[in-house]
Amino acid sequence: MNLHQFRFIQEAARRNLNLTETAKALYTSQPGISKAILELEEELGIDIFVRHGKRLKRITEPGQRVLQAVDVILREVANLKRIGEEYSKQDSGTLVIATTHTQARYLLPGPLVALRKRHPKVVVTLLEAAPPQVAQMLLEDRADVGLATEALAGTEGLLSLPCYEWQHMLVMPADHPLAATERLTLEQIAREPVVSYSAAYAGRTRIDQAFALKGLSPQVVLEATDADVIKTYVRHGMGLGIVPEITVKDDPACAAGGDLVVRPMGQFFGRNTTRIAFKRSAYLRSFVYTFAELVSERMNRSLIEKLMAGQAEHYEL
Repeated sequence: MNLHQFRFIQEAARRNLNLTETAKALYTSQPGISKAILELEEELGIDIFVRHGKRLKRITEPGQRVLQAVDVILREVANLKRIGEEYSKQDSGTLVIATTHTQARYLLPGPLVALRKRHPKVVVTLLEAAPPQVAQMLLEDRADVGLATEALAGTEGLLSLPCYEWQHMLVMPADHPLAATERLTLEQIAREPVVSYSAAYAGRTRIDQAFALKGLSPQVVLEATDADVIKTYVRHGMGLGIVPEITVKDDPACAAGGDLVVRPMGQFFGRNTTRIAFKRSAYLRSFVYTFAELVSERMNRSLIEKLMAGQAEHYEL
């Protein structure tokens, strides 16, 4: 059986079983339609139509059931065509990005502005969430791509690649007693109140582990999910801030002469990796590849295609 046969019997029913009109509507020959219908009936082992000579007189009871099934099949075929048309328009559509606030605020503005110039018909939706929720959005097909430091690499059903590495930075007011010390120790930091990220964000686990290995307990007095909030409370004297490197890199307040002083903490807390992730079975449109390439210079379409084909799962920076 094939789609041509299905279309023939559906159109015949619509044309009051007039095969001449059916042939005109489908731009084919009447004998060809008659032969195709007979072959379908033979394959199914039933009569779809009652005949009088070569004319179709009425639809049989099993024929009614066949037509109901054919209507469903052809409706879904039409849906498949619409899906194909939607996704084949590679220069337009909606790109849904699930990510944390830090990536949305500090990493993505440049890439998204560049994406807008290259794909002006693409509408971008940003969904900000904690890393576990970012992973879940990908799995549930609520997002096309995910960006986060935690959760993505270890979630079954997702494929991810490393975008960039970063370290934590200690932030303090320029007039803080420790601001004049170039090489701080964990013991010095542990004696001060600390303002940092919540446990699920921005490599906080590494911070806690580093203190624990030294037998120290940081005096965390405030937790947040936004580096700008952390820096605000640092300015108000709440404590020393611990934030991702990207959040201070281009901040004039953290540059020479600014009201905040920063110190690298990679020697204590190690290096962190922010990753880009996709659902294993996802179909990626061309602008998704473009977005990934704009996010990280290490990304390219060939690498991502290898990832989706299961050939680059162990690629690291």
